[in-house]
Amino acid sequence: MSYVALYRKFRPNDFGEVKGQDEIVTTLKNQLRLGRLGHAYLFTGTRGTGKTTIAKIMAKAVNCEHPTENGPCNECVMCRSIQAQNAVNVMEIDAASNNSVDNAREIIESVQYSPASGKYKVYIIDEAHMLSQAAFNALLKTIEEPPSYVMFIFATTEVHKIPVTILSRCQRYDFQRLTIDDISGQLRHIIEEEHVEAEDKALRYIAKAADGSMRDGISLLDRCASFCIGGELTYEKVLDVLGAIDTSVFYDMLSAVMNGDIKSVLDIIDTVMNEGREITWFVNEFIWYLRNLLIMSAVDDGRQMDVMEEMMDMSADSLELLKTRAAEIDSDNIIRYIRILSELASSVKYSGQKRVLTEVAFIKLCRPQMEIDVTSLKERVKTLELQVDILNNRPAAVTTVDEIAEDKKTVDTKPKRIVLPSALDEDVRLAAKSWDEILETLSPAIRAVLKSFRLSVSEGDNKSILLVTSNEAMYNIIVNSIEEVKDAVNGYVSKEVNITVKHISESDEESGAYPDIARLLKNGVVVEY
Repeated sequence: MSYVALYRKFRPNDFGEVKGQDEIVTTLKNQLRLGRLGHAYLFTGTRGTGKTTIAKIMAKAVNCEHPTENGPCNECVMCRSIQAQNAVNVMEIDAASNNSVDNAREIIESVQYSPASGKYKVYIIDEAHMLSQAAFNALLKTIEEPPSYVMFIFATTEVHKIPVTILSRCQRYDFQRLTIDDISGQLRHIIEEEHVEAEDKALRYIAKAADGSMRDGISLLDRCASFCIGGELTYEKVLDVLGAIDTSVFYDMLSAVMNGDIKSVLDIIDTVMNEGREITWFVNEFIWYLRNLLIMSAVDDGRQMDVMEEMMDMSADSLELLKTRAAEIDSDNIIRYIRILSELASSVKYSGQKRVLTEVAFIKLCRPQMEIDVTSLKERVKTLELQVDILNNRPAAVTTVDEIAEDKKTVDTKPKRIVLPSALDEDVRLAAKSWDEILETLSPAIRAVLKSFRLSVSEGDNKSILLVTSNEAMYNIIVNSIEEVKDAVNGYVSKEVNITVKHISESDEESGAYPDIARLLKNGVVVEY
């Protein structure tokens, strides 16, 4: 006998084997038990959620000679003939290839004759939205008042294309996307029946890749199981077969994007391509990673971590890592990243230049100045804060043309000057002027957080660096990592420099009480002391 695909071999034969559609199954079982059957049903939902499977179970159940609690007995002559697709009173019609008004008339003519065996003539019309408008119109009267022995079951993935005149004549059931737990549980049952060893992590990844479709999940399992015949199906093997990416790559990619490191971004894309990974999959998985990051940033101090663990389908350790990363990045930036990558995902699928489009999109992530949307402009405004500080220390605006010209000449030729609260120690000055170089010696996570801090000096102490922020979460991160920061600074200046971290209010941050000496020195402002 030829090989049978796993999704066909393990297709449910009764309602008890159906996964993830409990409400629909319970309703149909009650209708069968009470004899309150409808004459027309509409099953709608995404692919692989069980629409056609339940339609076939329903066709067997209404004709079964010995019905059970879960519908058909699967033992009687009618059940076996329907299962073997030999029953003349159960017709499965593909609307994609039988969509004309002539096909509809054939159904109407066939309806006039009572079933040769069994109680009901059941018409299962798959992909019903493919029927033409004329075919729908021809069926209207028959669907509204069919003979008592006739049942119509329409299945579609695009219910919005079904005319309202048809919808009003049917009992509608919306099939939900299956959860990762539902799919992985069924995959575990299948591999046990097939005597295949597999890691739980591998099965859950396949279930996640199925995107809510049981059929897709079983098909992916069939493909992966063929790859490792005689061995264990591991997480790494699943990644190889599906051309997927390990999540650590997304952490590295986000670090490179946050730091504006275009070279590292392009290196990661090059590595993904050279390893034969699917670039479309990489983009979609990175969007999912950012989605989890955005949700985590909205969680209040991790008090809902148990809920997040279920929602994101991640381990507690992975959630802690995600929580740390969420504190390092603004949610507006995450939303901008998701927007750009979503546009990329919709265009790269059909493009012949997938790599070029991907590289351009990730460069846009690193360079907000390439865009003109509000979120990108907010990032660009931050880079102008120093100029505002300088302008606040200039004389009042002049009104005459000569004065404007003279003022412009003065601004162009004379160095800008600002007076700090106290004189700067030479070691502090060296650290401030070389702050960007010092940051490069730190770990990517700490470096990303410190870039949002203001580097100032402690009041009354010209030998102490003061790191200032109004973000409490970032303040806590640096306080816990202060030794790493001190080691980097002391190693650069070859002397002991005292470093203090201070959490201030937003009003203090805007008041100018804590001048950013690193930015002032970098932009040529003369700091008097």
